[in-house]
Amino acid sequence: MKEYKYKINGNNYTVAVGDIDDNIAQVEVNGVPYKVELDRNKPVAAKVAAPRPSAAPRTASGEKVIASKPAVAGPGSVTAPLPGVVISVNVKVGDTVKASDTVVLLEAMKMENSIRAGRDGRVSAVNVNAGDSVLEGAVLVTIE
Repeated sequence: MKEYKYKINGNNYTVAVGDIDDNIAQVEVNGVPYKVELDRNKPVAAKVAAPRPSAAPRTASGEKVIASKPAVAGPGSVTAPLPGVVISVNVKVGDTVKASDTVVLLEAMKMENSIRAGRDGRVSAVNVNAGDSVLEGAVLVTIE
């Protein structure tokens, strides 16, 4: 029997808990025996939902919005240095750019990366839009 001592509202109590059979406990309070019925609340098993991977974004037609890495990028191609999401495209076809101009702002690993033209010239193609996911090496902009 386990014995506990309590003080409630200035009164001392000695409580001894004996055997517990099924849901009935043998309890003795200050020498007076009691049969105490315990609640039968079944423990609820906590459901742990496994995190679901987020789906790749899709266009209105249902195609994935991930630009794939080309086999060979041309000499005037500005490519993604690492996989990420295009935040903004700062040029349009026909714009004249300097080598140090930022043409695309790319978010990768929670950091914004300024992708520069790398050479002087005129923009002949813009292959991405804001919000597109791109892989490393994907051609973002082509400069002539």
